[in-house]
Amino acid sequence: MSDEEELQQNLTGYKEKVNPLVKGTLQWEKDLIFVGRSGEGYEIEFDGNVQWGCKPTDALLLSLAACMGIDVVMFLQKMKVRLADFTIKITGERNPTPPQYFKKIDMMLLIAGKDMDTRKIKRAISLSHEKYCSVYNSLRKDMIVNVDYQLEEREPEQKD
Repeated sequence: MSDEEELQQNLTGYKEKVNPLVKGTLQWEKDLIFVGRSGEGYEIEFDGNVQWGCKPTDALLLSLAACMGIDVVMFLQKMKVRLADFTIKITGERNPTPPQYFKKIDMMLLIAGKDMDTRKIKRAISLSHEKYCSVYNSLRKDMIVNVDYQLEEREPEQKD
């Protein structure tokens, strides 16, 4: 069985058990401060003045990075890539006038590990970008998203 066939077999069922109905609440606290609660009870604070919480647009950028990061790390683990570290640096360029949507997003994936294969890295990014990242696929189709990566050869530490 080729690496590609093995990966496709390992991905069978990935994200197919996700509930298609997502719920949450947003509660106004004071001023421009709100607390969002996911259906599972997790909280995130939003603040239009950015003193007590993050801006909704920052949360959107971080959600995109997290969605892609979860996908890519999971794919690389299934491809038996030995990761030592994984960080995404993300920058968004917004339209200067309302609606101030994101026109362009640049992501730099900083990946450290042992015996990494660039074909596997590119395949993991491609799978997330083209098929599995729900956040990316929920955004404007005219938005430009650039994803690049840097590799660092490093032995992974044992994680508990």
